[in-house]
Amino acid sequence: MALEEAQNTAAGNAALEAAAMEAETAGTMTVKRYPVAPGVRLNVRSGPGTDYRLVRILPYGATVPINCQKAGETVTGTYGTSNIWDNIANGEFVADAYVQTGSDGYVARRCA
Repeated sequence: MALEEAQNTAAGNAALEAAAMEAETAGTMTVKRYPVAPGVRLNVRSGPGTDYRLVRILPYGATVPINCQKAGETVTGTYGTSNIWDNIANGEFVADAYVQTGSDGYVARRCA
């Protein structure tokens, strides 16, 4: 029974690797998601600063993808003070100081 489970796991891992390689080849890389600070409903802006238009507000417990990051207005939040803003969708930015990335610096490519 243990041998059969190991074979199934190995086959499953191989299938996952193949799918990941296929996705990478197709240009659809999986973007890592990061948690927004607990107890925070985070404002999503149209650009990297609080003077940009408010697009929406994320709910408590949200996680966000970081497609790229851009320098902008300096903000103090749950995770310190930073001028880094995270692009979470086309035309949507959140202050990195409220996103738990595990780093005080950039964790993704810089936005163009």
